[in-house]
Amino acid sequence: MATQAASAATVPGGFRANPWVQLIAGIVCMAAIANYQYGWTYFVPVMQDANGWSNANIQWAFQFFVTLEVWLVPIEGPLVDRFGPMIFVLVGGIIAGLGWLIDAHASVVQVLWLGSAISGIGAGMVYGTCIGNAVKWFGPRRGLAAGLTSMGFGAGAAFQVQPILNMISAHGYQYTFQFFAIAQAIVVVIASLFLMMPPKTLAAAPKATRVLQGTRDYTPKEVLVSPVFWVMFAMFVLVATGGLTAVAQLAPMAKDFFVDQFPVTLIFFGTAGALAQSGRINNVMNGISRPILGAISDRIGRENTMFFAFLLEGIGIFALLKFGTTPIAFVLLSGLVFFAWGEIYSIFPATARDHFGQRYATTNYGLLYQAKWVASFGVPLSGYVIAATHSWTTVLIIAGAMNIVAAVMSVAILKPLRIWDVRRNQPISSGAAAS
Repeated sequence: MATQAASAATVPGGFRANPWVQLIAGIVCMAAIANYQYGWTYFVPVMQDANGWSNANIQWAFQFFVTLEVWLVPIEGPLVDRFGPMIFVLVGGIIAGLGWLIDAHASVVQVLWLGSAISGIGAGMVYGTCIGNAVKWFGPRRGLAAGLTSMGFGAGAAFQVQPILNMISAHGYQYTFQFFAIAQAIVVVIASLFLMMPPKTLAAAPKATRVLQGTRDYTPKEVLVSPVFWVMFAMFVLVATGGLTAVAQLAPMAKDFFVDQFPVTLIFFGTAGALAQSGRINNVMNGISRPILGAISDRIGRENTMFFAFLLEGIGIFALLKFGTTPIAFVLLSGLVFFAWGEIYSIFPATARDHFGQRYATTNYGLLYQAKWVASFGVPLSGYVIAATHSWTTVLIIAGAMNIVAAVMSVAILKPLRIWDVRRNQPISSGAAAS
């Protein structure tokens, strides 16, 4: 890593041509757009009460946000490679803010959908570019780099939970949408000015030796016909569905469990209602899991890390169903679920780069990232299931089971399939095979 930093100092770009500057700038950008996903849930109950819109109809806005966030990432990858990350992130931050400004003035739910879709376009431009930039600047520690960058997205909203709740209470949700839209856009624009493409000497950084990987660069067309890709895609969908549902439905769930306003005291967070406390701890746990588990995956292998994380999430969801009506249990167990879920946004991009190569890394991960869009349909569908059953039981049982299936797939299907695929293209070292 020191060699990378030293090499960066000798190429055009000044202090910007340092991997750590790029990493910090990416983290700041990701933190600034975090509320578009993780702050959404706090607006949902208020919009229901103010406008008479159903939970399911409101949550279609969240689904449209995720759809547009992920759909364009594969298209954006080649454009980022051509024009550089700075302009893409700058424009993306402005577009994302514009979406929330539209949401602030939505008088019908269809306009809310439109605003959320526009926010998704902008957030996707920022997210996909920053993740792609991180894995390009860091060679053998790309799991850690992707984890730290996505940590900004996962944890960036943690300390904005109470300000959002306070502002909604004092000034209404429309004013809150508007205020944060402008503030978040300003932060992204400033941080984007520090981003740049890595020099070719860094792009060719040495491979990690503790994880299974090849050296061939797959084109996007080759990726789409690869069995490895589709197994990873299925696993991503299984895990992301439960996580996105928890993100979008946290406030309605806390309200239905009658714990949302019950005071809970936590070290470092003081005393607040269970909903506010769970929002804080969830975003922190979701954020820190990404670099922690990303770094662990650099050492013990991607699939092994996936197995333990996905299994832990499945167990956490089942425990939330059984014990979540107790305020402290709701807070702690939802934090456990978010911790285990967050790592998909560090390990999957790292695994895609490991297996499919460097040259088309941003585009290829953009294709895999489409799994998040498929998973997002679980959010409005969960609203319909809850309305029909008047219970969270069915939704949480399905989400927990999906995670356990993904855990088994990681070691029973993905790992041997990747070993076979790499071996048929080239010999692999014993250390890589054993990961």
